[in-house]
Amino acid sequence: MPIRLYNSLTRSLQDLEPRTPGVVTMYHCGPTVYSSPHIGNFRSFLFADVLRRFVEDQGYRVQQVMNVTDVGHLTNDDIESGEDKMEAASRKTGLTAWDIARKYEAEFHDCQHKLFVRLPHHMPRATEYIAQMGAIIDDLLQKGVAYQTNGNVYFEVARFPGYGKLSGKVLEELEAGARVAVNEEKKDPRDFALWKVDPKHQMQWDAPFRSGVRGFPGWHIECSAMSMQLLGPQIDVHTGGEDNMFPHHECEIAQTEAHTGKPFVTIWMHARHLLVDGTKMSKSLGNFFTVADILGKGYSGLELRYALVRVQYRQALNFTLKGLDEARAAIGRVQQCRQRLVRVRDGLERAGADDLAAACTAANDAFTAAMQDDLNVSGALAAVFDFVALANKAPVSVTGAKAALAVFARAEDVLACFGPEPKADATSDAPAELLALLEQRKAAKKNKDFAAADRLRDQIAAAGWRIVDAPTGARLERT
Repeated sequence: MPIRLYNSLTRSLQDLEPRTPGVVTMYHCGPTVYSSPHIGNFRSFLFADVLRRFVEDQGYRVQQVMNVTDVGHLTNDDIESGEDKMEAASRKTGLTAWDIARKYEAEFHDCQHKLFVRLPHHMPRATEYIAQMGAIIDDLLQKGVAYQTNGNVYFEVARFPGYGKLSGKVLEELEAGARVAVNEEKKDPRDFALWKVDPKHQMQWDAPFRSGVRGFPGWHIECSAMSMQLLGPQIDVHTGGEDNMFPHHECEIAQTEAHTGKPFVTIWMHARHLLVDGTKMSKSLGNFFTVADILGKGYSGLELRYALVRVQYRQALNFTLKGLDEARAAIGRVQQCRQRLVRVRDGLERAGADDLAAACTAANDAFTAAMQDDLNVSGALAAVFDFVALANKAPVSVTGAKAALAVFARAEDVLACFGPEPKADATSDAPAELLALLEQRKAAKKNKDFAAADRLRDQIAAAGWRIVDAPTGARLERT
């Protein structure tokens, strides 16, 4: 069966059919590096990562690009007003706009590592593609699709009849004066900036196009330039959050297709907003979390990743701290099952006769079918946990243990939310203080101080571990 994905452009499911057989080109809207990345950002980024992983799982070669916006993104996304986000952060902190960009870009990369993201093949910075932006702007000016006023360059939306086909926005929704005063420089309130002139702006370049004035690029032109330079004029899949659909992706389509004369993207995909405790994330409500905030509360990157990918990207996801606890328990169930299989495989636990061949095939098929259905991660996780329940009950043979471990390894390769295959003896992964408690319990039992032994057992249990008494001695396993 083919991979079927929901295309925001056609508002329907369609088969993934790459332009070049066997090779899928993907472009993902990446971070604007003006502040610490928050968990809402990473719902979109992790969705893109799971997409890439599953497409590779299905035998395709992927060429993946995620941009880093380090200039040009205004504080008001949908209107030509407001301050550049890097400039605004610079004004608040006293750091230069360049320093702001590098600081938060480094933090973003660190979060990618901690959340087990498979790094894109290219992560271009907008500031390194000014020349390519200039070439597109120059072409649009020559074609009469863009115009220049007081040094600023605008794309003339009326010259592109398809404007609005992605978002469904119509002229009535974009009337001049609806929310802000009319920009008298524009021929039409819908027109958007390709190049901006502001002598006070820290990040500036000599205009990379004819008759241009020193300035900086608009936000939208950046992605067109970087995607075309690295993936060509037409790409298979473009993703982002639902807030990117308008104006950003709508403007990308207009300027790119006006420049090339070709359809830009085959399949557009958009992740839904993340809610926190049932409401939109907001600092004023106290429910705004950066990735660092969550990790600082003692949760792991795996637990946060699980909580953010467990629901299909087009479905609403309500994030709660209780959900992180549930993620911890779910990961523990999978890892405990895998550990038992490792012990059977390695001859440390008595093997049975069940080779699990039929169960392994059924689990893999159910996982694949769910993921082929527009990345239904919830369905894929259900297949994993059905398999956990079966494998826990089965008298598994050595051959069966190996086959079952391969099923889990495949699920981990696609979702990356369970962790690596555990060691046969989980005690080696336990914190030193718990190992000390285990030794104290051993001594208490030897001295027949069973009350102390029970108290130590309860302390270990409260830390999320359990004691397994075996002929070879006591060991610790995560609960």
